[in-house]
Amino acid sequence: MIELDNARIDELAALLAVAREGSFVAAGRALERHASIVSKRIAALEQRLGVRLIERTTRRVRLTETGSRLADKLRAAGTLILDAEQEASQGAAELRGKLRIAFPTAMGRQWLAPLLPTFMKRYPALQVEVNYSERYIDLVAEGYDAAVRIGVLRDSRLVARKLGDHQRILCASPDYLEQYGVPTTPADLAQHNCLEFQGFASYPEWHLSNGERTESVTARGSLRSNDNMALLEAARAGVGILGAGEWLMSTDLRTGTLVRVLPDWAFDVDGGIYLVRPSAQFTPARTTAFIDWIREQFRSNIPWGRAAPGGD
Repeated sequence: MIELDNARIDELAALLAVAREGSFVAAGRALERHASIVSKRIAALEQRLGVRLIERTTRRVRLTETGSRLADKLRAAGTLILDAEQEASQGAAELRGKLRIAFPTAMGRQWLAPLLPTFMKRYPALQVEVNYSERYIDLVAEGYDAAVRIGVLRDSRLVARKLGDHQRILCASPDYLEQYGVPTTPADLAQHNCLEFQGFASYPEWHLSNGERTESVTARGSLRSNDNMALLEAARAGVGILGAGEWLMSTDLRTGTLVRVLPDWAFDVDGGIYLVRPSAQFTPARTTAFIDWIREQFRSNIPWGRAAPGGD
């Protein structure tokens, strides 16, 4: 059995801090140690293991492939330790510790943020950190427990559970359609003011499908943005036609602020909404609690599409 003395623990903590923070200085601040001490601890770890873990240059530090693999395994070990602590305290009334989750900005703010307090009230001793961003977040490298993602999933290191379905559709305000006319084919969109969302993978192309065929249109208009909410406000005001997820426009569709354009057509992309977590053999109790809670929300509180019936 390997004995983890204080020196060995300090070396491993230094490696994890550099992997997380990206520099010796930032790692030192996180560990409340001078950067030179962090550097010496990693040098000692490299000497003990007989392998280089970090590439050092004058401007930055970067983990080698071996160092990255070791950091991943150390994170997994940390998860096991936290899970063991949670299991040991299973007689306690509440979950404890920190849960780090990531939400897509627009969906997170519009639908998930108002629901999150119910989770907080259920587990008041749990500390929750939420990142709202359209940026791709590497859950493993950045130390997140879970994330909600929309569309195509590419990271094979993640375990995904489908929360529900949705479509990306076209909408405009009644005032806009009264003033500029109603398009009857995808080709007609070339004559309209199309609000451009730069977050589409195919931007500026809109690939539309009616189930039988797919047509591509170059979306051009007077407003482009990487923020869905800004484009939604413009569509409400009658500026142009918006192509976006029905989750974004479902309230406006119910109230009549927006109406469907080309209702037989939708964007030809994966319509899944997923909860993803790092691929690890054991899932911390706090993550399991969050997974159960968010699936419950999609079954009962999400007003668009259909919730996944169960399973992954």
